[in-house]
Amino acid sequence: MNSLFPSEKINFDLPNAIIEYYPNFFDAEKSKTLFEKLLNEIPWQQDDIKVFGKIHPQPRLTALFGNEGKSYAYSNIVMQPHQWNPLLMFIKNEIEEVVQENFTTVLLNLYRNGKDSNGWHADNEKELGRNPIIASVSFGSERSFHLQHNTIADAKLKITLEHGSLLVMKGETQHFWKHQIPKTAKTIDPRINLTFRIIK
Repeated sequence: MNSLFPSEKINFDLPNAIIEYYPNFFDAEKSKTLFEKLLNEIPWQQDDIKVFGKIHPQPRLTALFGNEGKSYAYSNIVMQPHQWNPLLMFIKNEIEEVVQENFTTVLLNLYRNGKDSNGWHADNEKELGRNPIIASVSFGSERSFHLQHNTIADAKLKITLEHGSLLVMKGETQHFWKHQIPKTAKTIDPRINLTFRIIK
């Protein structure tokens, strides 16, 4: 797949969704550099989340960067953003050239190993607006990304998110679909994922 140009994308034919995948958005060398910088320069934190009334440490590390004052809330966590830094501005600008949007915020996730995960959810928080656009770039180990339609049982998709890839979800996707990064028993190295979004 490495012969693809960064702008070459795969469109998935799914009901009530617009999902685009750029397998080789950043080349291997650039991806390696960005991964190492993100791993070492981002102030990673582990928040507690409330699931079915019980408090658990979140099964991954996170960080939030964005425009001043635009906090982001999910799963009973309210995150205050750090100021944009040059590393994240570089990645943001590269994505915005292709996606043609101005993102206000990025939520970063560090999956340290196969035990780290992100359960079924939709990015449908009210501050994201009616039909949010989410641009998700991945670095490091490949992980399986699962999508499932809320009402059509056989409408589902699995995508292997590759090192340096970009996944864009837009249109009605968050109304009709949920997604997850499941745990895996395989021994795998860390993965970093940056999800760019627009907080209204």
